[in-house]
Amino acid sequence: MATTVWRTTPELILALDTRFGEPVDAYVNGSQVWLRDDGPGGAALEWRLHPVAGYARPTGMGTYDVFSRVALAVAEGTLPPTPPEKLWDGLECFAAYEDEVEPAVLATFAYAALGIAPDAAGLVDHEPIGLAWEQSGRTTSIVSAVLEQLAGPRTPPS
Repeated sequence: MATTVWRTTPELILALDTRFGEPVDAYVNGSQVWLRDDGPGGAALEWRLHPVAGYARPTGMGTYDVFSRVALAVAEGTLPPTPPEKLWDGLECFAAYEDEVEPAVLATFAYAALGIAPDAAGLVDHEPIGLAWEQSGRTTSIVSAVLEQLAGPRTPPS
């Protein structure tokens, strides 16, 4: 499946908040999700902010409050309750509902929607990534696994 990925930065959180607003869904595992018609021909894209390995929700916040409170602090230039990079590894964007989109086309549309160029784009197989994450008890990084797949096989030095 074609995907684009960004590592978490305060600028990424600010762009998500400014351009997309509140997530349409938030999960107890830390994921934040937006579904938007940003793709080619108005195709639906899923934007998923992936939690860090071993994510723990900050004390005193509900599942649906984490993004808005962190984004507000970033926007105001104040100290967030928890730094964004301690909560989320990065953002991934892919075609929702298993629609087919070429990686370069997806990257172009994602960049236009978010206003920040992705760190990487290409084809990934989400099944082994999700399986490894579940089997580890959610202690592996989904974003690192995606980036590793996008980097391709590495040839050992000779």
